[in-house]
Amino acid sequence: MLYNAYEFGSDLAGLSRAFGGVINQSLSPWMANGSRSFAALPNAIGTMMSRSGLTHSRPAYGIDEVMVGNRLVPVVEETAFTAPFGALTHFSKDVDTRQPKVLVVAPLSGHFATLLRHTIKTLLSDHDVYVTDWVNARDVPLEAGRFGFDEYVDHVVKFLEEIGPGTHVVAVCQPAVQALAASALMAETGNAAHPASMTLMAGPVDVSVNPTKVNRLANDKPISWFQDNLIKEVPSRYAGRGRKVYPGFIQLMAFMSMNAGRHITGHSDLFWAHVEGETEKALQISTFYDEYFAILDLAAEFYLETVKMVFQDNDLANNRLLYRGQKLDMRAIKRTSLMTVEGERDDICAVGQTVAAQDLCSSLKPFKKRHHLQAGVGHYGVFSGRKWEAQVYPRVQNFILAND
Repeated sequence: MLYNAYEFGSDLAGLSRAFGGVINQSLSPWMANGSRSFAALPNAIGTMMSRSGLTHSRPAYGIDEVMVGNRLVPVVEETAFTAPFGALTHFSKDVDTRQPKVLVVAPLSGHFATLLRHTIKTLLSDHDVYVTDWVNARDVPLEAGRFGFDEYVDHVVKFLEEIGPGTHVVAVCQPAVQALAASALMAETGNAAHPASMTLMAGPVDVSVNPTKVNRLANDKPISWFQDNLIKEVPSRYAGRGRKVYPGFIQLMAFMSMNAGRHITGHSDLFWAHVEGETEKALQISTFYDEYFAILDLAAEFYLETVKMVFQDNDLANNRLLYRGQKLDMRAIKRTSLMTVEGERDDICAVGQTVAAQDLCSSLKPFKKRHHLQAGVGHYGVFSGRKWEAQVYPRVQNFILAND
């Protein structure tokens, strides 16, 4: 019922976008001939109307070129491998020298992997970059089967096998747990494609350390409440009809409610930027929200298992993490070097939660471990923005190079 109600609202938002476009088109002659004082306010209203609603398709990465050394090199986006719930996307470059291979493991938390475009673009200057490109679960037919915690780990392992031995993993946020699980599994089974190094960035390895609002929300209710209240069935108009999912629009509402004032201010600023003709400011805000409002549904199995195993039972930190019924031991990781990165002001994954991986991987020699606490940044600042580029990335680059 809730999903169908959302679809009805989404259809209405489509009408609003169309009407907003008509307003903008009718005012374009005045905007073009210098009569902004008359047309600016209604044009801004039309622009905001044309932005109504959410999108459910992956935005473009928009990474067409990157600086390598002192020359600008074209980047070609290729699909290296395809699975029902995600693809392995390769950002191919024609460069003269070999660069370390890096798999960026993107979070599966309601947004597409394109949310990491700045992370990827920064890495691209010095690395041969791949990314886990998760798809919208509502577009995956039921016959493709389930997608839970084990299947996520399977995807990471398969992607690493496709890229080949010597690959470095950079796991951002939520998949820090699955990256550790995949690494331990590959170590236990002697898989030659085990990662050469693993960088975990702001991930929930031990959520008992400095619990955040996110951690507390996951523990406020029993798992049955999440099952009964947040899991919905995909409507019949989509390829995944009948599949049980945690809808992206519910996740987005939860994210926005945590910082409601910031988002209200953001849209107010966007409106007045259009009124005042502040094109650069308007573009900056709209670009962020274009990405933020591009959402995907999560398979119900993956969402519920993540809430239960990672946030409620804290299985990894308590050394009882299971993969297909068998316990995984992080002490099996002996050859994959480990780096952990945290943000001083992170209110999603607090200081101490990610560095906990250092103790879990107790078989690693001290020289194969590093940690960096970045001052002055919140969650997103760990892997995006000026401080990521100027202060975090050089350390990550050095770590990868030292273990390549």
